Amino acid sequence: MDLQIDGNAALVTASSSGLGKASAKALAREGANVVINGRDEDRLADAKEEIEAEAAGEVVAQVGDLTDEDDIETLVETTVDEFGGIDHLVTSAGGPPSGPFLDTDDDDWYHAYDLLVMSVVRLAREAEPHLRESDEGTIVNITSRSVKEAIDSLVLSNSVRMSVIGLEKTLSKEFAPDVRTNAVLPGPHETERIEDLVNQAVDRGDYDSYEEGLDDWASNPLERVGDPMELGNTVAFLSSPLSGYINGESVLIDGGSTGANL
Repeated sequence: MDLQIDGNAALVTASSSGLGKASAKALAREGANVVINGRDEDRLADAKEEIEAEAAGEVVAQVGDLTDEDDIETLVETTVDEFGGIDHLVTSAGGPPSGPFLDTDDDDWYHAYDLLVMSVVRLAREAEPHLRESDEGTIVNITSRSVKEAIDSLVLSNSVRMSVIGLEKTLSKEFAPDVRTNAVLPGPHETERIEDLVNQAVDRGDYDSYEEGLDDWASNPLERVGDPMELGNTVAFLSSPLSGYINGESVLIDGGSTGANL
């Protein structure tokens, strides 16, 4: 299926690994020119090489910390300078530390808010004029299924990510009709983070094999974890004109594990 985004310009944050990288790869496969981002220069260079191997569009890597306002400005400026504008913004960020409420201090709360919420606020603010100039302006926020159903020992993700959904819904009205804004809510996908967690559990003796450990994450009707590209392909679809009447929605991508009706 041709998503009709060939030659478009996309900025995808936290895309040196995981779901951000999968989203950047899916957009680049469809011919979009993509700026990818991460804090680790070597890891970002590896991601650029991997994405370029499958890309029909151009890939530019820009190092930056999403909690640094100047770095966010640089990310937007780089995209505009390289590709003449921004058609698609995809916001992703690393997950906050796990832990229950009473083990979480004020610094943890403030850092999680800065990483997960203020990064999206600043990116949307900086990219807004360029997205409005595009004929196909879109924002897709990658959050978590925890905004639909609280997950044990993830108080920061359960609480702070809700702000991103409130912002997404607000922008879907304030930026429309020029820009469509949506969110995706992933469950477990076989990213580098999940692989590390499973391998650590195997080393501790919790599981006899990687496959056994991975199966333990697959508590959903499809009986498996997601392939990161399944989420990436959904992000690319939501960024394309083929999804042109979808706006202000939060799409669960979790194999049906979440118990909420809505």
